[in-house]
Amino acid sequence: MSVHKEMGPGLLESVYEYCLMKEFELRGIFAENQVPVQLQYKGFMLGKDYRIDILVEREIVIELKAVEIVLPVHEAQIISHLKLTDKRLGFLINFNVPLLKEGFRRFVNKF
Repeated sequence: MSVHKEMGPGLLESVYEYCLMKEFELRGIFAENQVPVQLQYKGFMLGKDYRIDILVEREIVIELKAVEIVLPVHEAQIISHLKLTDKRLGFLINFNVPLLKEGFRRFVNKF
């Protein structure tokens, strides 16, 4: 919420990512951005990676957006990230909203 309050809506997703990483650092929260995850298919490593926007404390997946409307494909993306990494909790955060609570969605895997 601090990032949205400070920066406001209308910027690129990457700007919010950098600011959010700095906010985590300031608060002493371990977070990694653009975390590569090896793509597997039927137990085979495919030699390709996909990336998670932010992984907090090695457990919470954060997918960032700066879009007019969150589409079902954006929700499918965070759900897929949770399944493929076997993580339980994820957040889809759209910063392109007047109030951040309108752009904040929580997802739980295997619950």
